[in-house]
Amino acid sequence: MRTRFTEIFGVEHPIVQGGMMWVGRAELVAAVAEAGALGFITALTQPTPEDLVREIERTRELTDKPFGVNLTILPSIDPPPYAEYRQAIIDSGVKIVETAGFNPADHLPHFKDAGIKVIHKCTSVRHAVKAERIGVDAVSIDGFECAGHPGEDDVPGLILIPAATSKLGIPVIASGGIADSRGLVAALALGADGVNMGTRFMCTVESPVAHEVKEQIVRNTELDTKLIFRTLRNTARVATNAVSEEVVEIESRGAEFGDIAHLVAGARGRKVFEDGDLDAGIWTAGQSQGLIHDIPTVGELVDRMVTEAEAIITGRLNDIAGADRAVRA
Repeated sequence: MRTRFTEIFGVEHPIVQGGMMWVGRAELVAAVAEAGALGFITALTQPTPEDLVREIERTRELTDKPFGVNLTILPSIDPPPYAEYRQAIIDSGVKIVETAGFNPADHLPHFKDAGIKVIHKCTSVRHAVKAERIGVDAVSIDGFECAGHPGEDDVPGLILIPAATSKLGIPVIASGGIADSRGLVAALALGADGVNMGTRFMCTVESPVAHEVKEQIVRNTELDTKLIFRTLRNTARVATNAVSEEVVEIESRGAEFGDIAHLVAGARGRKVFEDGDLDAGIWTAGQSQGLIHDIPTVGELVDRMVTEAEAIITGRLNDIAGADRAVRA
């Protein structure tokens, strides 16, 4: 399945494992690369830029295929040393970067000078258009169904993807609500050049999160997420658990961030992923968990998606088109 995305980024399949905090580590990223898709190490999961360099080296020990690094730029009282993480990426010879969060304009000249291709993750058409204008090589457009931050416009992928592809000249990666071959085919039909999956890749054998988390994703349905931080205009979609329900309840009474900060601390979410304590903190999951029914290896997942997508395109869609032609005749 060749698309502009696979040609430009040098991968076999139009499938991406985007950056995920505490999840985008060497084992998962290398497995994605070996399966012919594009995986991203999450830079800020690593405590220091030096740790990131070591994680990149560890990934290279596991695969010789292309992979990238995600650099998410978010507001913070005590921001991480973004310039140092950026330099660690450049010095390590990584050639693909996924940016997310704030406008990456300050980082683009450095990446471009190093011959690095940049995919920027957006949640709206206007931000995607601006990203193209400042020079990114592709955008990942994140629909309302996604895990993490879907923005504040609440536009689902079925609308957002074609709205973006109709305005952009660069490749578009469809993100949010995609977990199987049907989502891949639908995204291509809507004009995208590939798909990005987070929750689905989190629920694979090579994913570094606790098995209890993966089992919970399989048990969950599309209804088992909560939208938190809505009242703060910083909406995030997370899995339903005791903590996210408490956050939503506090927000319903009117709250400032300080009222819920103790509940949503990143260290608590990390404990969920590492220890398997599902109520230790908030943890991200998308509505696509309603489409996830097993815990395959990454290789099995990618092969299944591509094989079934090809069958849908050459089988069911051809049959429908043939029947339509027969009726018209």
